[in-house]
Amino acid sequence: MGCLVSTPKDSGGNRRRPGNVGEVAVFVPGLRIPKPVDFSQPFGDSLSKSLVERLSALRTRIVVMAGQEAPMGTKPRRRTATRHGGSTLADLQQALEDYLPVLLGLVKDGSQLRHEVQFVWVNQEDEAEETAMSNSWYEVLSVLHLMAMLSLSQANVLLLPTTSADGYQPRVSEESRRASIDVFLKAAGYLDCAVRNVLPQLPAEFRRDLPVDLAEGVLRALCLQALGQPLMILRMIDFLPGGDIQLGMAIDSTKATLAVKRRLACEMVKYWHQAQDSIMNLPLANGWGEKHKLFVKWRYAEAKAAAYYYHGLILDEGNTEKSHGMAVAALQAAEEFLKESKKACEAFNMAPPLSRNPPLWGTMKYLSEKIPKDTSSKVRINRDLYSHEKIIETAPALPDFALALKPDEYQLPSVDPSWNDENIKGQFGFNQLNNERP
Repeated sequence: MGCLVSTPKDSGGNRRRPGNVGEVAVFVPGLRIPKPVDFSQPFGDSLSKSLVERLSALRTRIVVMAGQEAPMGTKPRRRTATRHGGSTLADLQQALEDYLPVLLGLVKDGSQLRHEVQFVWVNQEDEAEETAMSNSWYEVLSVLHLMAMLSLSQANVLLLPTTSADGYQPRVSEESRRASIDVFLKAAGYLDCAVRNVLPQLPAEFRRDLPVDLAEGVLRALCLQALGQPLMILRMIDFLPGGDIQLGMAIDSTKATLAVKRRLACEMVKYWHQAQDSIMNLPLANGWGEKHKLFVKWRYAEAKAAAYYYHGLILDEGNTEKSHGMAVAALQAAEEFLKESKKACEAFNMAPPLSRNPPLWGTMKYLSEKIPKDTSSKVRINRDLYSHEKIIETAPALPDFALALKPDEYQLPSVDPSWNDENIKGQFGFNQLNNERP
């Protein structure tokens, strides 16, 4: 038993890597794809035929649907409705939710059943094409990861601007922005559960052999991205801490003070800084992995541009020469980070698979126009107070705000009732903890 990592040559090139993923508002680092599993052979007469058939049917449905969805996973505009009226993405999410309670029967109460099936998934950010592990917790971890990626795909759909009926510039409706907060927090909840409740169930030797797209650092980074990506307030004046949709809504609100806007922007910086720290030293070397790193770099620079801009405006309200000098330094830093974010954005879009930006809207449309204009104005007014050469070195420190926004609390579901004593026979009892394999 244990882990088998195949090479690209061994697997026959089953990894789904589209050449172009279209417009990207929310980065989704590919969908992990399960390969078929034969449940009947390892269990033999130890489980009832009906339970084995149910496990097989539920997982086969996911294999088929994930294989169909993966090539279109980040092309939301091409996704069509099924004959039942729902999207294939939503149907796949439901299939995973149906499978998970039945799957958890394999790990219930320390059962030795968890070692009997070798689960195989095609990786996206790892150098190896696929990873096979004879531990059902690996399957649970892969299912949670896929559920989170589908939620991020849904958020991407919600946050791509559409042309309104009145012919105005493409925009994201308030309804879509409001809907996105639940989707992001749900994705963060799946990932947080994976890190806290599933990874610790895997022995150290299994965790070392996990593909990099299931490494703890990547899971944590994705969770932080789901909190730092566009989130929104439920009401225009009830500002929750975190997320650039909240910042966008705050900018649009006449009731939002500069202090509120700065706080939201500074919290965004912390989310993206932590996300970058989580994946900085991981071997994310292939197309998806490198693109993932570039996306975090882009959003981190973008967040810093916003934070320094609002910090600069607040400092400029002071009446001393020092406060005006610090304000200029902050605004110049904002302009430099804005330039850096644009370069990182270009590098992200050019990295395979190719992507493109949706039309600017909301926060970044506003800041892209305001930062250069206001910086130039303040530099002219305070030309003798500060020199351009000392931009980053002498930029004032950003205020430190606590991160209050948390993922949805997701708990693994209860084991399906089909796992009763009548369906389990022979040597694989749930309570046989003696001589259990590590």
